[in-house]
Amino acid sequence: MILKLVWENVRFRPVRTLLSVLLIALPVTLILTLVGLSHGFVEGSEKRAEGIGADIVFRPKGSAVLSSFNGDPLPEKFVDQLAKEPHVAATTGVVYQLVSGAFDTIAGIDQASFVRLSGPFVFLQGHGLEKPNDILLDQYYAEQRHVRAGGTISVLNKDWDVAGIVEGGKLAHLFVQIRVLQDLIGSAGKVGGVYLKLDDPRNTDMVKKQLDAKYEGYPIYSMKELEALYSVDNIPLLKYFTYAVLGIGVLIGFLVVSMSMYMAVLQRTREIGILKSLGASKGFVMGIILAEAFALGLGGTIAGVALSFGTRWLMNELMPASLPQAIVPGWWPIAGLIAVGGALLGSLYPGMIAVRQDPIEALAYE
Repeated sequence: MILKLVWENVRFRPVRTLLSVLLIALPVTLILTLVGLSHGFVEGSEKRAEGIGADIVFRPKGSAVLSSFNGDPLPEKFVDQLAKEPHVAATTGVVYQLVSGAFDTIAGIDQASFVRLSGPFVFLQGHGLEKPNDILLDQYYAEQRHVRAGGTISVLNKDWDVAGIVEGGKLAHLFVQIRVLQDLIGSAGKVGGVYLKLDDPRNTDMVKKQLDAKYEGYPIYSMKELEALYSVDNIPLLKYFTYAVLGIGVLIGFLVVSMSMYMAVLQRTREIGILKSLGASKGFVMGIILAEAFALGLGGTIAGVALSFGTRWLMNELMPASLPQAIVPGWWPIAGLIAVGGALLGSLYPGMIAVRQDPIEALAYE
């Protein structure tokens, strides 16, 4: 009986129902989009770290585990010094710099030593770094900036010649010669980190212990350790940002359904009066209101999930490098609970108004 009444109410007022569903879908889409961006950013960073092909990374003192942009830079002498350590087959020093206005990283590399460590770039267009003004872009950043090999691009307030477009998934989105980037950011003779490739990956733990003992105070991690730490929960800003988005989602869902159900109760005053005059209990009337709110919350959840695929497509079209959005099915039930929970909470006050209505006054309502 309740389900039939809810269905008729929803079907009889299609515009209000559609607007309510879409408004509830907005916080669901917001939650899934921002969670997807967080996961996409972390997964992309993990993939690029794995693509370096190193076994160990040697960081400057004071640097955070998952950041290459704090701590004092290392003297470049560490690159050659670490290459002489037992079981170290190759080393390369890297300079990092964030691209202004984005979350993308430009890496200054010594192309020869970098290729020895990580393997050759896979070129989709063009060639490697040959001149000081050359820059390499991965395919995602090239698509984002709409450039091709042979063109020019402005990065860090400097015009560069796009020497080549390479497959993504290796350290960074942009590459230039290490000396050029060092001079550009005022870090001559310094590197942001040193990557080590061993003669046998099975020696990683042993070599790491030796380096920890010899270079006390320097953060030294195996790449497997770093990859295991790549998680949204391990990045405080992303974690708190997610919590804030959840709170906003609950608030929007609560307000939207509260207003929608309040208007529905006002529009159905005579209907509620008829039900109560026929003997409908307060629980029955409240059940109708809650069931309709649940239906709206469920519909909003489904619509929000569908819209999140649309936002991913839009992000991939506009900023595939800077804003990679992942689809995270594990968050669908969480977003659904938030939407439905907010809808049910928002329907409580209108429901209490409905159950307190006097049947006589309701039947006389115009």
